[in-house]
Amino acid sequence: MESINTVAPLKNVALCARALQRAMDRPHHLPGIVAFYGPSGIGKSMAAAYTANKHRAYYVEAKSSWTRKAFLVAVLTEMGIEPAKTISDMVDQVAEQLVKSNRPMIVDEMDHIVQKSAPELIRDIYDASGATILIIGEERLENKLRRWERFHNRVLEWVQGQYGDIEDTRLLSQLYAPDTQFAPDMLDHLRRQSDGIVSRICINIEKVRQEALATGWESVDLATWGNRPLYTGTAPIREAV
Repeated sequence: MESINTVAPLKNVALCARALQRAMDRPHHLPGIVAFYGPSGIGKSMAAAYTANKHRAYYVEAKSSWTRKAFLVAVLTEMGIEPAKTISDMVDQVAEQLVKSNRPMIVDEMDHIVQKSAPELIRDIYDASGATILIIGEERLENKLRRWERFHNRVLEWVQGQYGDIEDTRLLSQLYAPDTQFAPDMLDHLRRQSDGIVSRICINIEKVRQEALATGWESVDLATWGNRPLYTGTAPIREAV
């Protein structure tokens, strides 16, 4: 997981951290599960890393191959607890530790949990502990979870992640290319070519940084960059022979 000091304060980082804080500060009669969702590549996992560090949350990134037992073993390993033999006992262990520690839990890649038809496992943990739980998933997460009405009813808030804007692009350029000055028109061009996808923005910042190193640029504007290509996520088309 990334250190709290190496994550740029992007819009989605702030949205995610504030959502968890609101859930932690909620009145006791309100539900304590909060969801942060959005399309792939917008920096949700970066936001999760920052939020987990900031709030000392137990953090687990679900895997597509995990069974229910594998998920619980991963949570208990994160908690530093030897897993019990049965699933029901492991649920009790997780819930007990959440109560004792008074720490929140973050489940990233929640779509894998949904795909395994296991949201009720997290609901059991929540019901037994009353702990704050942040789930993070893809754009259709809310629609997918409607099938599990009792889980869906325990969600306090659905927070939608946003595409990267020019300020996010500027912050990322300062973090990952501190020796290269990006002019505003270059930042805007880079963001547009990346469709606001943070992972693509980072790739393109590195492309510009490498070009600046090769050519000796200290600053880059759109005129300087010219018609050099940037990464758009689309594979190049094979030229006819």
